[in-house]
Amino acid sequence: MNPPTRAGKFRPILCLVIALGAWAVENGAIPDGALLVRIQQEYGASAMGRVSAWGDLMRSLPGQDEWSQLQATNAFFNQIPYRDDQRQWNVPDYWETPLELLIVNGGDCEDYALAKYFTLRAIGVPDDKLRITYAKIWLAKRGRLEPHMVLTYYEHPGAEPLVMDNTRPDILPASRRTDLAPTMSFNASGLWAARQRGQNGRLGDTNSLTHWVAMMGRMN
Repeated sequence: MNPPTRAGKFRPILCLVIALGAWAVENGAIPDGALLVRIQQEYGASAMGRVSAWGDLMRSLPGQDEWSQLQATNAFFNQIPYRDDQRQWNVPDYWETPLELLIVNGGDCEDYALAKYFTLRAIGVPDDKLRITYAKIWLAKRGRLEPHMVLTYYEHPGAEPLVMDNTRPDILPASRRTDLAPTMSFNASGLWAARQRGQNGRLGDTNSLTHWVAMMGRMN
């Protein structure tokens, strides 16, 4: 499946480049020199630099404690500018692979959460410790709730989750994120109901999430 183009800038070759880079993450590898050269040729030195920095991050994290891994990964991706899907891809909703996020240098809440998830998985954080979590976020300045997505980390089964959010730099326990109301969470292993603290019952498999299926299709 070819990804949508943004204002004609990103040509169909992006699909192949995305597949190569996503394969590296899925298999615990790091973007190699050949991929970096291709990205530079197709998308310029800035895009190549961001992907190279991502590789450097993944090289630096193994062997560190998980809290340090969470902090470094959260800070790395939160540097990327926020840009909604309509502006970025000319569609209402599009889930970017980590490489797409870095190449186009922009994304929205689910793109940050997914990139953090795949990066932590690639460096060895177990899948059962991570959940990509749908939530409602209270925006005080606007006086309303809006859909949101974050990555949550469980140190052990039943632990209070830590929230990794693109809207703020700090990683906080869920009980301190009173502006968030989780509704559902998922990872590569399944789909669950979600609540503010802990985990709720399994709802099914991720093949019911059409955007996840489409994104994974570009990553395989």
